[in-house]
Amino acid sequence: MKKIFKLKAENIKRLVSPMGGCIATDTITVDGLQVGYMDRYTSDNENNSGWCFMTGTESHEYIDDPANMGVYDINTIANYDPAIIPYLSKPHGTSRGCV
Repeated sequence: MKKIFKLKAENIKRLVSPMGGCIATDTITVDGLQVGYMDRYTSDNENNSGWCFMTGTESHEYIDDPANMGVYDINTIANYDPAIIPYLSKPHGTSRGCV
């Protein structure tokens, strides 16, 4: 099934400098809910920022299904929720509840 994203590609503006990809749940990118929780894992790949974004409303079953998330440029998720921007430079191992 093809995902229908809340923001169209042409509406994504450059809000942050390139810093690699991240993982985000469909509750953010498809449903349009704000980021409620963000984790930064250590990554050994320079193309991976290590960030993972969730709303905090996802069930364990939802998170366990890889079809409910995707890999995005960090700037894309900043467009969905600009409140994450001040935290993006935090070190690996950072966890932050945003709500």
